[in-house]
Amino acid sequence: MSTVSHALTDSSTMLRRVLRHTTRNPSTLMMAIILPGVLLLLLDYGFGGAINTGGGRYVDYLIPGIILMGASYSASVTAVAVATDSSQGIIDRFRTMAIARTAVLTGHVVGSVLRSLFGIALVVLVALAIGFRPTADPLRWLAAVGLVVLMLFAVAWVATGIGLAAGSASGAAGLAAIFQLLPFLSGAFVPTGTMPGWLQAFTANQPMTHIVSTLRGLLTGTPIGDHGWIALAWCAGGAVAGYLWARAAYNKRRTGR
Repeated sequence: MSTVSHALTDSSTMLRRVLRHTTRNPSTLMMAIILPGVLLLLLDYGFGGAINTGGGRYVDYLIPGIILMGASYSASVTAVAVATDSSQGIIDRFRTMAIARTAVLTGHVVGSVLRSLFGIALVVLVALAIGFRPTADPLRWLAAVGLVVLMLFAVAWVATGIGLAAGSASGAAGLAAIFQLLPFLSGAFVPTGTMPGWLQAFTANQPMTHIVSTLRGLLTGTPIGDHGWIALAWCAGGAVAGYLWARAAYNKRRTGR
């Protein structure tokens, strides 16, 4: 068996382990599915009537932000799962076995992406039921799904790095909480132009704003402008940086330095 096929086989085994843990852990499923759905209903029915988005229905404006929140919640789940494996010595045990060195990390990352995609798909179905009416054609839907997958991939690798660096589940949860704050400090739920001037400099240029603006443009036909390529650059850069950080933290723990 070649090195690549060996690594793929080991990674698929670790992926099955992660998915099995997901089905046995109700809190993980709740974070991935229920919380974004509750936030959708709360914001749309509770606050939507008071928010002026400059035209159009608030539910159409809101959905890309809810997708971001689903990715943000997944970061916390992934970081805690990796930190738990690390602090309980499970990763060290896997190292003593004849498996690819980073198969356990790849399993966590791919499992996080699949879990989050499932939760996001359910939330979009709920949104369609309460009035979300996207105007995207099949090509734009494909582009939106591709961007979401790339974003989830980047978030999962960064969360994996957090889990390895934190050393404990509580520490990982605290560090990963930054992902849950960023969507609120972006154009996910309200236009950035309605924010104080001193805050707009950050909110208008942070990655979540570019991602949500691109998703909103793809799904509802609003202008995308430069947001598209900037969002792709942020996601690709985040994926590479997260991967390198996770690998470095994994190797550092392996060598005991």
